[in-house]
Amino acid sequence: MPDVSGLASVEEERAELQAVIEALGRSSRLAQLLHYIGEKYFAGQSDQLSEYTIAIEVFGRSKAAFDASEDAIARVEAHRLRKRLTEFYKGPGRDHPIQMAVPPGSYVPTFTRRSASPGASGSSGLQEHAAVTGARSTLHPDAEGVSSPDLNAGPLASKSGWRRFVLFTGLSFALFCVLVIAIVVFFRARGRARGAAEIPPALQSSAPETAQTTARILAGYSGAPRTDSAGHIWGADQLFHGGGPWRLPDSPIARTSDPFLFQYWRMGDSTYNIPLRAGVYEAHLYFLNTGTSSESYSTFTVRINGNLALSGFDINSDAMGDDIADERIFRDISPAADGMVHISFASERGAPQINAIEVVPGIPHKQLPIRLVMQRTPYTDHKGQHWQPDNYYLNGHLSDQRYEIDGSPDPDLFATERYGHFNYAIPVDVRDRYTLILHFVEFYFGNQTGGGGGVGSRIFKVMCNGETLLDNFDIYKEAGSRHVLTKTFYHLKPSAQGKLNLTFEPIVNNATVSGIEVLDESQ
Repeated sequence: MPDVSGLASVEEERAELQAVIEALGRSSRLAQLLHYIGEKYFAGQSDQLSEYTIAIEVFGRSKAAFDASEDAIARVEAHRLRKRLTEFYKGPGRDHPIQMAVPPGSYVPTFTRRSASPGASGSSGLQEHAAVTGARSTLHPDAEGVSSPDLNAGPLASKSGWRRFVLFTGLSFALFCVLVIAIVVFFRARGRARGAAEIPPALQSSAPETAQTTARILAGYSGAPRTDSAGHIWGADQLFHGGGPWRLPDSPIARTSDPFLFQYWRMGDSTYNIPLRAGVYEAHLYFLNTGTSSESYSTFTVRINGNLALSGFDINSDAMGDDIADERIFRDISPAADGMVHISFASERGAPQINAIEVVPGIPHKQLPIRLVMQRTPYTDHKGQHWQPDNYYLNGHLSDQRYEIDGSPDPDLFATERYGHFNYAIPVDVRDRYTLILHFVEFYFGNQTGGGGGVGSRIFKVMCNGETLLDNFDIYKEAGSRHVLTKTFYHLKPSAQGKLNLTFEPIVNNATVSGIEVLDESQ
């Protein structure tokens, strides 16, 4: 039952934060900023929210070089965020019972309960804040400025009391209906009912009317929402028909920076019916072979809106082993006539399974760019391009030490590296050809570094799906120390498993890379 006191619960605040983040859609800077200030608020660290910390920790500015008098990134983005929040609560979010704001002059979010009084209709529902403290606001029932009649004023009191009685009865009945619906949805999610799936609030109207909706589902998982290393929020299992939930015993999972995506799964013949607005989407399916199956060769079929996506699909063969994360990407996905994207999994020589499903707004006839930076946190560059944290790797070491570099308008973007003998399996749509851009920096060898040496101190080769791209490659010889060197390769063909398999093989000392871009060449 909702709290009618005017005080929002932590659960309600978190739910609203997640809804607004989803509503921001592809505005990665604003979504990243909102996620950061929200997590600081819920961690009781609102005193750490300052222009300096936001510039450094959210927008990747250099600690040594940042000057708030010259770089207004935090103020500018906070102003944009306030404007978007105002637009949201005047539009698709106007009926949200809990509404949030970031008051001017502060980076601390506030949450208020929207007034349910008739006078509130047609307004944004946001209340005036008595003080900017970052604490949850308690609203008086008559905060809209409507004076209440004297309950002891004869006939008027009688009419007022009758209206209050009718209103109370109506509210009680509405709450009862909400409770019944909640129970039905719960049992459906538990697999005890197999009718049409309910549409979750995050997929109903949380995004602007002109925006497309994103769905991220953790198959077989029933807990609280989770946030991945790129700042994306994943919800519990829902919208399914058939199959059953399973959980992986704690064990290492290779080729992922977000192992929680693969810790649960739904097994057996099943279908997900995901409601999405009209548009073009990109579907990402996440699989993991746990080695627990009794089948030595287990295959199944995947269909999207009835069209065959994967046939004779064997997770072990696709991922090349047990406990190795596997991701498949499919572009040009659109909702069927019923407004749903239907993703079905059917048995062949074994029971199908799915660990996670992601459907994001796409580009017609073209896969979204993949940009990886060899760091543990995401980065937005000066062009507004979003770089994901290091992912899809096997072996090697990620350096946490940051260096000052030259040759880039974003000096912190390629300031770290993955080094050693390692490889990447980057998922792509199997139908297209791709441009690969690799960014290198020599951090260790040369006169400007502590490693000494020079030409010939580090030599390695780079291969893609067995084809040599760079041989006897010497970063220092071409660019010297701590200077970004970029190499571009065109018309690369994916493997049959929909991967660009990149191998970085040492010849003298360790191989290294600081950034990877994969761009679809389709027109």
